[in-house]
Amino acid sequence: MGQYPVVAIVIALFAILLLANAIRILREYERAVVFRLGRLIGGNGVKGPGLILLIPVIDKMVRVSLRTVVMDVPTQDIITQDNVSIKVNAVVYFRVIEPQKAIVGVENFLVATSQLSQTTLRSVLGQSELDDLLSQREKINHKLQQIIDSNTEPWGVKVSNVEVKQIDLPQEMQRAMAKQAEAERERRSKVIAAEGEFQASQRLADAAKILADQPSALTLRYLQTLREIATENNSTTIFPVPIDLLKPFLHSEGSK
Repeated sequence: MGQYPVVAIVIALFAILLLANAIRILREYERAVVFRLGRLIGGNGVKGPGLILLIPVIDKMVRVSLRTVVMDVPTQDIITQDNVSIKVNAVVYFRVIEPQKAIVGVENFLVATSQLSQTTLRSVLGQSELDDLLSQREKINHKLQQIIDSNTEPWGVKVSNVEVKQIDLPQEMQRAMAKQAEAERERRSKVIAAEGEFQASQRLADAAKILADQPSALTLRYLQTLREIATENNSTTIFPVPIDLLKPFLHSEGSK
């Protein structure tokens, strides 16, 4: 009779062990891909979130997170189409949308997506020129996203965004670009100065025409100049002599 409590304890422990293996709790962002005797159960074999029950020993479960994964693409050595050697790294944003494909369709979707991102980055940037990489960053990011997403679709992985983070240029190229930018700024300054001189000459020509048509305007300009000089603290006095007073002398000199 004393053996019955021991047997009951063993049975209770065995039952507890079975329940521990049969009960699983999944978070809201988790899904379980369940295999029964090696085959997906039901339609797609995906269960969760919440409480799920498994048949011990027969059912095997693989957890899959549906949260967005931010993957850093290691720095890649790339030679652009115009034969410039650069170092580029990027970041890829993706998430699993079909857990059964992510488990059954590929051995390790994280490693596969990382390797695909590296090869695509080298391929796309190697077909572009350096000026395009620097000036058309959004276009290149969109192209990378489309290519990677189309290749990861059979794995149940959705790539939402790809961003080229940093482009490291050789020192020689940086100095050449600095000289080019300096020359461009100097050219713009010369063009702006020339345009200013041209506009000023046009305004002076217009003013000369007005003064020629209205002689009294010249006298007013004389008086305005005197007023400006008088406001300053100086001992110089300027008295304008009308040109009309000198005309008889000029005519007499010309007749001689």
